Amino acid sequence: SAPKTKEHVHAPRDWINVGAAPTNHVVPLRIALPQSNFQELERHLYEISDPDHARYGDHLSKEEVEELVAPHPDSVHAVNEWLAGHGISEGDCVRSPAKDWITVHVPVAKAEAMLDTKFHVWKHAIDEDSIVRTTSYSLPEHMHAHIELIQPTTLFNHITGHRSTLRFYGAQEEAPAATGATITANGQEVDASCNTTITISCLKQLYNAVDYVPAATKENSIALTGYLGNFANFADLQQFYADQVPAAVNSTFNVTFINGGLNNQTLSAASDEANLDVQLALGITFPTPGTFYTTGGSPPFIPDIDNPDDTNEPYTAWLDFVLAQETLPQTISTSYGDNEQTVPESFAKRVCAGFAQLGARGVSLMFSSGDGGVGDGDPDPDTQTCLTNDGRNVTNFIPTFPASCPFVTAVGGTIYIPEVAVDFSGGGFSNYFTRPLYQESAVTEYLTKQLPKGTYDGLFNPCAIPDVSGQADNFRIFVQGRAVLGGGTSASSPSFAGFVSLLNDARLSHGLPPLGFLNPLLYSRGVSGFNDITSGNAPGCGTPGFNATVGWDPITGLGTPDFGKLKDIVL
Repeated sequence: SAPKTKEHVHAPRDWINVGAAPTNHVVPLRIALPQSNFQELERHLYEISDPDHARYGDHLSKEEVEELVAPHPDSVHAVNEWLAGHGISEGDCVRSPAKDWITVHVPVAKAEAMLDTKFHVWKHAIDEDSIVRTTSYSLPEHMHAHIELIQPTTLFNHITGHRSTLRFYGAQEEAPAATGATITANGQEVDASCNTTITISCLKQLYNAVDYVPAATKENSIALTGYLGNFANFADLQQFYADQVPAAVNSTFNVTFINGGLNNQTLSAASDEANLDVQLALGITFPTPGTFYTTGGSPPFIPDIDNPDDTNEPYTAWLDFVLAQETLPQTISTSYGDNEQTVPESFAKRVCAGFAQLGARGVSLMFSSGDGGVGDGDPDPDTQTCLTNDGRNVTNFIPTFPASCPFVTAVGGTIYIPEVAVDFSGGGFSNYFTRPLYQESAVTEYLTKQLPKGTYDGLFNPCAIPDVSGQADNFRIFVQGRAVLGGGTSASSPSFAGFVSLLNDARLSHGLPPLGFLNPLLYSRGVSGFNDITSGNAPGCGTPGFNATVGWDPITGLGTPDFGKLKDIVL
């Protein structure tokens, strides 16, 4: 049948077309076949994640998940025939375990013939990254039912590590001395020094986990993800342990290398982002085993027109790997994201479906909610940059993906004691995903009772983020051999994940399964296990943004965790 447009996007802002792509440049095309039974997987996911359902905690096996997402045989056959028609044999194809993804490496000339399109080299106006992309591609009309999407084609994402605002201490190598107790809003006593410097001790005091000692260290584990050439340094971790968790000195973490990922241990190569993630999560959960996933696919690169860097969207490389593993960490945190609108909706939903598969297998996924408030962090209407990239160029709040995926737990940020919302906490409402049932009551309550009618009309849609929050600034960590202060929701996500890992430890110690997908629990029985944050706002897009208020709000979510209360709830 004749070619018909499968997907079209407008040329996104900040990306400049610098010319036709070299015809011999190799493009790794990832072909997504429809997951014929995904609705059934979703039904299983919600049943086993609902604490009031008889199946709660009855997670699926790898094989059961793969069976539910496997494509229909007709689609497999049709795609095989289409590929063969372009001279691509079975030996040229790499298939996912469920056979729902096929990867083929083809030169640009062949990709253009297959997709009835033209590829160009695009350069980012700010950091000069270059990618090979097109703004439109087509497939034979009879193939539309058998191919959900093909990327990288129209994917102009620009993955970033969320804000790591590091300030060097200089000569002040010692942590501030304890100065006495201050009372938090939830009645916990926390040392006053925690108002200026957050340590592991501060977090455990603030979130009611001082006396908890992990016991299920043979069954439980936690993992952090690293992208963009960010390296977690072993020597920095030892300094951090000596400073804050002396019992952990000489312990370390495992490193898993994915898609050409590296973990350079030269001290000058140590990354603030990766160190922040690893030090906070492992400091909270010691002696729980930890893993650092380092994934290649979007490295720093200064290309020329003949050698552009085709930066693959790295979440899929990571997902391919972890979904193929028989055994997975029970808790995983990621501190990276894109503006949601830079990711084609079809692709965002397909990646989100991959996160649902992990949830069905008993994995709790945390993502930082972003550090731009409702978009760019700018309250000035004259200088704000929250413009849509759909050709209209109108102002709209800009949520972050993957935090906007309803199958992950998005973590916002707080600061100070008593806690208030930090002014950069990412939040708002997705433009791609419908509001999940578990959010309906909390979000409706906010929109009808807390947000004045008509406020920000037309600037947002219904699926909300974040889900929860945690301290997000003034963390004392070690980078390149020096003590520094760092922050961002890059910090709140791994630290919140640390307390989730402790909850999993408690359940496993009592012979119970891990928590898995958290949100249905958190929005129901879990609400009473959070400290409600009712003060602060996070501006952006030329507005003051949303305010923290009583109950759930789109800046701190349900609030910050009270580990003691949550432990009682989940046991």
